[in-house]
Amino acid sequence: MHTALHLLAEVPPQMLPARSLMAFTLSAHILLVPLGVALPLITLIMHGYGLRRADPAALLLARRWSAVMAVQFAIGVVTGTVLSFEFGLLWPGLMGRWGDVFGIGFGVEAWAFFLEAVLIAIYLYGWRRLPPRTHFLLALPLPAAALLGAFGILAANSWMNTPRGFTLDSEGNPVDVDVRKAIFTPMFGPQYWHFVVAMLVTAGFVVAGVYAAGWLRGRRDHYHRLGFTVPFTVAAVFTPVQFVLGDAIARAVFRKQPVKFAAMEIVWNTDTHVPEYVFGRLHPDGTVSGGIRIPQLDSILAGFSPGTEVRGLASVPASDRPNATQATIAHWAFDIMVGIGSVLLLLALWYAIVWFRRRRLPASPWFYRSAACAGVASVIAVECGWITTEVGRQPWIVYQNMRVAEAVTATRSTALWTMFGLVAVVYVFIFGSFLAVLLRMRTRWRLDDEQRGEGAGTAAPETPEADTPYGPRSAVPAGDSPAVRRGDGRPPTEGGGP
Repeated sequence: MHTALHLLAEVPPQMLPARSLMAFTLSAHILLVPLGVALPLITLIMHGYGLRRADPAALLLARRWSAVMAVQFAIGVVTGTVLSFEFGLLWPGLMGRWGDVFGIGFGVEAWAFFLEAVLIAIYLYGWRRLPPRTHFLLALPLPAAALLGAFGILAANSWMNTPRGFTLDSEGNPVDVDVRKAIFTPMFGPQYWHFVVAMLVTAGFVVAGVYAAGWLRGRRDHYHRLGFTVPFTVAAVFTPVQFVLGDAIARAVFRKQPVKFAAMEIVWNTDTHVPEYVFGRLHPDGTVSGGIRIPQLDSILAGFSPGTEVRGLASVPASDRPNATQATIAHWAFDIMVGIGSVLLLLALWYAIVWFRRRRLPASPWFYRSAACAGVASVIAVECGWITTEVGRQPWIVYQNMRVAEAVTATRSTALWTMFGLVAVVYVFIFGSFLAVLLRMRTRWRLDDEQRGEGAGTAAPETPEADTPYGPRSAVPAGDSPAVRRGDGRPPTEGGGP
């Protein structure tokens, strides 16, 4: 008890509002990240399919997704800029002392941001203005730009988890910076690929969930089937890959950040034959209450053997480890993430079994109900992943080199709480506007489809297939509308090849 009170006395009053503000803005920004990182690739897959098959529905989907991509990017610019300022405003000790070492990651992310903005503008402008093949080829760098932005951010975060690429002078300041080592730290590879695949899985399930909801409402035309199948297939393919990568990053944490691993698994004493707790709560005296206890499983998962020694939280002083509450938060976030991932893997297996056995989509309404919920579940899993990463590293902002208390601003806590309130109001307005714009776009697209269907004399569910987003809009019936043309202006061949 005396130790806990002593630690609380050392915490600056600015810590709680600064942490709360950073956590709020990070959790809000990460809602946009899956679409920002992975939607360009999913859109181009649909675009390429449309050109290859001469499929107007696929091209129309790609065009509409590109509009969503642009709106999402604009909102991401705002929330990302806020985060950039917060690093300097809330954590001046971090940036002032270590900025020269790990700041290169933020520089890479900024360049990628500008490049992506230019490429999205060209892609949006190119519809109906550029030849199809030229337009598609100009868009090919878009996914790479999105991945480059993720590269910069993950390089900075992985450095904070396993700092490398510097030496300390007599005053404890970093010198002799090696940029390559500062970027490619021991945790960079596991973190980066785990993150990128998580974005592909999440974006795929989010986009597919929209069309799964449409299927449940009776919209089962080619347009909606295609809008579901392509992103869901991307997510289903990468879900088992993510499971393997998740196991790899957990082992990397076990080796490189053993105290964080102990927090994730609420292990108190260093020992072998350590049990696994599914949920459960860690108490300050090291006892665990609640949850499901599975004997020896934690040691087996960590080193493939019950005899694997797992380091406990009690192996380091209380000031150098997460407290019981922080460890419980990291543990619950980790378990929720793994649980959601397991359910999504079962959903992907369901889809794969039906497809390979019957060469068609599943027909069960429960499959589509699950698919409609999968997008929200995957976003929750992403949020839990970041909570695990950041809370499990406490009390360090730079692991074993700088504590959070050393980096926090000296600004009065009342001013920080006021800033938090203002940012919360602004974010409610921003995300409300984002949702309103998306709903307005959906309504306009549906009205366009219905009007085009009436002009073509076809039933409303088939109307999205009536036009192509290349060349001027045609007023003739869908059956007489011009075919998708090649990049050189010639019509496609019978097989639909580009």
